[in-house]
Amino acid sequence: MNHESPGAIRRRLVLAGSLMASAALAFTGCASSGASGESASGAEGETISVSLITKTDTNPFFVAMQEGAKTAAEDLGVEITLAAGKEDGDEDTQIQAVENAISRGDAGILITPNGPAVEDALVKARDAGLYVIALDTPPGDPESVDITFATDNYLAGQEIGKWAAAKLDGEKATIAMIDLFDDKIVSVDVARDQGFLDGMGIDLADESKNGDEAQTGEYSGGEYEIVGNEASQGAEDGGRTAAETLLSKNPDINVVYTINEPAAYGAYEAFKAAGATDDLVVVSVDGGCAGIEAVTDGVIGATSQQYPLKMAELGVQAIHDLVTTGETPEVSEGLDFYNTGVALVTDEPQDGVESIDTAEASEICWG
Repeated sequence: MNHESPGAIRRRLVLAGSLMASAALAFTGCASSGASGESASGAEGETISVSLITKTDTNPFFVAMQEGAKTAAEDLGVEITLAAGKEDGDEDTQIQAVENAISRGDAGILITPNGPAVEDALVKARDAGLYVIALDTPPGDPESVDITFATDNYLAGQEIGKWAAAKLDGEKATIAMIDLFDDKIVSVDVARDQGFLDGMGIDLADESKNGDEAQTGEYSGGEYEIVGNEASQGAEDGGRTAAETLLSKNPDINVVYTINEPAAYGAYEAFKAAGATDDLVVVSVDGGCAGIEAVTDGVIGATSQQYPLKMAELGVQAIHDLVTTGETPEVSEGLDFYNTGVALVTDEPQDGVESIDTAEASEICWG
């Protein structure tokens, strides 16, 4: 993946109300839309139907995504169907939802894919004429979707890595890596993990794999040791179990990377129970309102805020515009996906690491 410099991307971010206000015209120019409360129609007068299929319907990130899609659908007169996996990684339920969308004759699918097994079903949907947009998680097979709307997850990881390295100020980094899965490869999992290590200044062995880096060496500020990688399933209880496992290997952990904020909450509780929170640096990715509150409370030191409502709103708009005007969205310059933005959030700013504080982040958080 071609990663823009953090400064270049940051200059392109719009962080407050304009972040959402520009969504409708972000990529299509002037687009036709149905009146609020009425059904938008295609060339033959049929209602435009769209399915949103999220990884789960319990994680606040995906709940926010559902809300964004419902709002956009109501504004545009689009019929929206919501579906979700029973848990993070549940591919079978998502596959069934894709097949249901094909059977209904939906115009398009918005999906946060739970794993590679879903991609064959998405190819089938494209072959059937549905426009498929991946949200948040780029698929392993780029031919399985028409376009991806997502956070630059590698950049999100880099930002928290740079912040953690600066925060340590030369102290040895004893690192716990709390990932998403250990039994399948999902792009968002790898991108955030590898971005974090790169931001720390740690040499990557293979950017497409988690856990193959040298376990000891030098980061940008001094020495490091990676205690291990543990899967959390993106859940609070999984984060706690992962942290307990890593603490049993090395009680001197002082840096905790987590795939998302629910995993961070669980990890912190494990360290709290072990009496090991003094000078603990916890970093994460999401930027939900609960996560911003956790930064305010000192549970999380810094998080990379992303914008799921914008992803979903843009997705619904894109399919609506495709049907009504024939226009299709384009990827962001220098990237192979449409970048929906990211901002580092912390109340402990570090020199050379651009960030916003929790007061500003609270104005644009979700959940």
